[in-house]
Amino acid sequence: MTGLRIGVGYDVHAFAPGRRLVLGGVEIPHAQGLAGHSDADVLTHALMDAILGAMRAGDIGQHFPDTDERWRDAHSLDLLSKVGEAMRAGGWALVDADCVLVLEQPKVSAYRDGMREAMAAALGVGPDRVGLKATTTEGLGFTGRGEGAAAHAVVLLERVSP
Repeated sequence: MTGLRIGVGYDVHAFAPGRRLVLGGVEIPHAQGLAGHSDADVLTHALMDAILGAMRAGDIGQHFPDTDERWRDAHSLDLLSKVGEAMRAGGWALVDADCVLVLEQPKVSAYRDGMREAMAAALGVGPDRVGLKATTTEGLGFTGRGEGAAAHAVVLLERVSP
């Protein structure tokens, strides 16, 4: 048996007026941001859940509950950094992460590398270990109607110490 584990993460947030749009730790100009207790960075949240899942350590709701005022308006990259610390403390290392951002607008291709770099830096790894793609749903569903954004993430962790 190898010391490898796979984790999958998914998150969704609705758009809301009067909020900044933060995706992958990068603020992106847009008329609306995402609603949530923290900065509602749907992409970073999916990545955190994937890592926590691979570690069998629950989910972000357990670690950073929206009932705890400490996490109100928290920067999700700070939370991702805490998840990275827990990952290393638990004897795990990130081998690879692959993420998919799902939204119609705004277009994010110009911010893609910055998002990869920001999330990788929060985890203490090189950006070559964090993949990111963006897609639309061709007008279908809540993301297609522009009501919100979703993100999927998959990670591979390797046990580096007991």
